Amino acid sequence: MKASEQSKTSAGSVARSYFEAISRRDLDAMVEHWAPGGSGYIHGMVNVTVPYTYRPWFQSLFDAFPDWRFEVLDLVSEGELAAVRWRARATFSGEGRFEGLEPNGAAIETEGCDVLTVRDGLIQSNYAYTNGMELSRRLGVLPAAGSAQEKAMLGALNLKTRIAARFRR
Repeated sequence: MKASEQSKTSAGSVARSYFEAISRRDLDAMVEHWAPGGSGYIHGMVNVTVPYTYRPWFQSLFDAFPDWRFEVLDLVSEGELAAVRWRARATFSGEGRFEGLEPNGAAIETEGCDVLTVRDGLIQSNYAYTNGMELSRRLGVLPAAGSAQEKAMLGALNLKTRIAARFRR
């Protein structure tokens, strides 16, 4: 959907069209949905400004996860706001790095929710939330929940906390 066509559409229609563009990994169509200078906040990961840091971040994501698939699970909207609950699936097997990590072939599946503000048919801002800890586990940055490695890591962190507390006394 072209920006000129979006001016007469609801926040929900713009959000749905935008997420379809993400599903196609179509950066040009993704950027067309945004007001110039719009801001995206992927909490715990990155803040981007369209198109300056937005386009390179998503290009990096798609380079690292060449089979990135995005599914809208729920979409609700009222006025200028649209909330989208989604699921992403991909394999970390591309040519590029993601957040500094080299591809390791890990299969990921994560869910999240984006809250978009849409004015005059264009996205002004997007606040995106996902479980960064679970994503880190799936990418191998953190050990699996309940594993011996996680127990050892937690034990070391708790020991550090106890030692630091003794020095504060």
